[in-house]
Amino acid sequence: MNKQKQFTKVGLMLYFLKGSKTFFVGSILMAGLMSMFDLVNPKIIGYTVDTVINDLPSTLPAWANRIPEFFGGPAYLRQHLYMIALAIIVMALCTIVCRVSFRVLNAKGSETLVERMRNTLFRHIEHLPFAWHMENKTGDIIQRCTSDVDTTRRFLADQLTSLVRIAILLVMSLVFMFRLNARLAAIAVVFLPVIILYSMYFHNRIGSMFRDADEMEGTLSAMVQENLTGVRVVRAFGREAYERTRFEKFNKEYANMWIRLNRFLAGFWASGDLISGLQVMTIVAMGAVFAVRGTLTAGQFITFVSYNNMLVWPVRMLGRVISQMSKAGISIDRILYIMNSPVEEDKENAVEPPMNKDIVFDHVSFSYGEESPEILSDVSFTIKAGTTFGILGSTGSGKSTLMYLLNRLYDLPEDGGKITIGGVDIADMKADWIRSHIGMVLQEPYLFSRTLAENISIGIPDVTEERIRSSARTASLLDTVEHMTQGFETFVGERGVTLSGGQKQRAAIAQMIIRDTPIMVFDDSLSAVDAETDAKIRHALHATRGDATLILIAHRITTLMAADKILVLDKGRVAEFGSHEELLAKNGIYRRIYDIQRNSAAENGTDDEPAATADSAVTAGA
Repeated sequence: MNKQKQFTKVGLMLYFLKGSKTFFVGSILMAGLMSMFDLVNPKIIGYTVDTVINDLPSTLPAWANRIPEFFGGPAYLRQHLYMIALAIIVMALCTIVCRVSFRVLNAKGSETLVERMRNTLFRHIEHLPFAWHMENKTGDIIQRCTSDVDTTRRFLADQLTSLVRIAILLVMSLVFMFRLNARLAAIAVVFLPVIILYSMYFHNRIGSMFRDADEMEGTLSAMVQENLTGVRVVRAFGREAYERTRFEKFNKEYANMWIRLNRFLAGFWASGDLISGLQVMTIVAMGAVFAVRGTLTAGQFITFVSYNNMLVWPVRMLGRVISQMSKAGISIDRILYIMNSPVEEDKENAVEPPMNKDIVFDHVSFSYGEESPEILSDVSFTIKAGTTFGILGSTGSGKSTLMYLLNRLYDLPEDGGKITIGGVDIADMKADWIRSHIGMVLQEPYLFSRTLAENISIGIPDVTEERIRSSARTASLLDTVEHMTQGFETFVGERGVTLSGGQKQRAAIAQMIIRDTPIMVFDDSLSAVDAETDAKIRHALHATRGDATLILIAHRITTLMAADKILVLDKGRVAEFGSHEELLAKNGIYRRIYDIQRNSAAENGTDDEPAATADSAVTAGA
């Protein structure tokens, strides 16, 4: 078994950036060039004011002086000032080209990054254990895969790529400013530590506030998801007002969180603007004083103020990056939780044995967690291959848990016994192999927002219409479908909301039958159909199942009485085991349930015994 890689924040980002790094590197290069062109214009203006117009000695480096000399020198340019304007326009056009290239490359990198993040998260979540999904709310998972992914994308695409431009402008502006006037540059630099320190202070405060807001958004998403998927239950019980009040309470709390956060951010930006404004005002005032005293030329003054503005912008942007980093850090942590959650993994030499063999539960004990009570306790029994096996028990007795363990939706602990098929421990088998050979119809069937045909044939490529009809016929669904206007092309709403409970169960049964697995499990999946349809489906199953092992879990004894063997569970333990006749003779739990249900049927004017006798005949014939 390969140990799953555990990511760090940086490692996770580098992993997600595969495939988009080239675009981001290109956008960073364009950002750098854009900054370089921005730095040239103040030099052109300063040279024009001092050397071209006022005929002062050039302060440009020797290599830079060769450029105006190539075009005729200061005297020629003084007579042809339009050339200076053209130079500024050329620099502006170069900046525009770089800016457009930056946006295009950044957009491609951004969308490639998001695509990879979503695909990776979806693939990872699909392979996480069933227990993990039970512990985490669906709405919160969705929020992590949407809002948190988008927050991370914005940080990487909009903020992180700007760091290069910020660094270039910051460093080069300071270099040029110190070359122009060291004393004035020193005054400008005095303000920088103040801005950086207060940005760091806000960064720590903002991080915790973003975390609280993010978690609350996950709670709201989960609440909305639950209400939308359970809308029929909400309306059936008249709970709209209750759910609305509950939602509005959490929504108000969420809104107040963002109000507090935005108030805090407003203070952050306002104080930043104040300090930046004071810095600019100080530089303009002191620069004017130096210019009047003659220690700074007019051109140098204009150039210095331009570079100071360039200095203030990246420092302010650095503060924005720091604040966005706080939010992105929380989002990355939430995504990291998903990516570092261990997925299901088979053993190193997992096998794919025949599945049409005897199933043995050998001293199986299980609980859903260390603090949870034991659901199954020392359960042992054998299901012979090709037989019909019934499981009866009260709610919470562990009936469904047995099948979850058989299908490896949950794994047995080391001291929890073992389950074998044909003598092979299912823990030594590939999970996909087990699930592809065990068909299950769960207590609560789930249908997707697709057509009826697509739901029945889900996961089966190139399935024929006749195969779909045959499965629907066995599940007693065909007559119902033929009365629908669009037949098998009828669109089923989310979770099968447009179908009745019985129709959903029969569609789920058809979905399982079409897979033609050697083991078929019906987990109380006939509870929503009437006794006649129940008997009809069981009759069709016995006639078409071939050598498949049939496992029926039910509360209705008429569903189970034709089984070859019946297991009776009581509080997670095996209470009784045998055929229908053997269990009746024991005069125990099974007999009491049988008498209660028979008396109830008699009081309601129905008689299940003939149906049971017919089923017995069918089984005997099969």
